Amino acid sequence: MTACEVCGEETGGRYLCERHTIAVARRLALLPDLDSDLAMYLVPARAPFGEHVTGNVAGSRPPINLDVLSLMQANRAPQVVQSWRVDVQRVRWPERSAPPPAGLAADCRWLGMELEWIAEHYPAAGEMARELAELEVELRSLGAEPAPRREGLCVAVTDDQGTVCGAVLRPGPDKVVRCRWCGTEYRTEQDLLLLQHYQPKQSA
Repeated sequence: MTACEVCGEETGGRYLCERHTIAVARRLALLPDLDSDLAMYLVPARAPFGEHVTGNVAGSRPPINLDVLSLMQANRAPQVVQSWRVDVQRVRWPERSAPPPAGLAADCRWLGMELEWIAEHYPAAGEMARELAELEVELRSLGAEPAPRREGLCVAVTDDQGTVCGAVLRPGPDKVVRCRWCGTEYRTEQDLLLLQHYQPKQSA
């Protein structure tokens, strides 16, 4: 084997070139964040934030967003990454039993720590790299985005009991911060300042 299994670049015997080894490392670091980001849409915030400043949608919602639940069920990242961890361990240490389920973040960390060995010695390294790339695309298509694009949590009051929406906010293509759950828009500088002011306080 003298070429990268992903791009065909000469590697001097490695299964992955340096560029695609780095790409795999990036995805192993990113996938848990994308998975967690998607999960944040599942259950809306129910506790009041304190004093609220917006509220343009009335009506009740179920405690779980059923559309998002359907999306979560379509997320296969934990199962796929776990299967790669099991197979890498099988090839590298055939005398060991399969690792128990540890969760997506732990499996990604484990694969990341073994990445140099994978790039040099694991025959299925190219297939793993391609499948991790597909998982990133799938998670983003379900609505997941890494943390830096978040604008906070929606502070709109959605009913007469004072229930706060609590959905994660992000700027849309038109740069307007719009809640995709309750429809509240934060357009002006004043809106955004108030949005940040009424964010829930982080515990120390």
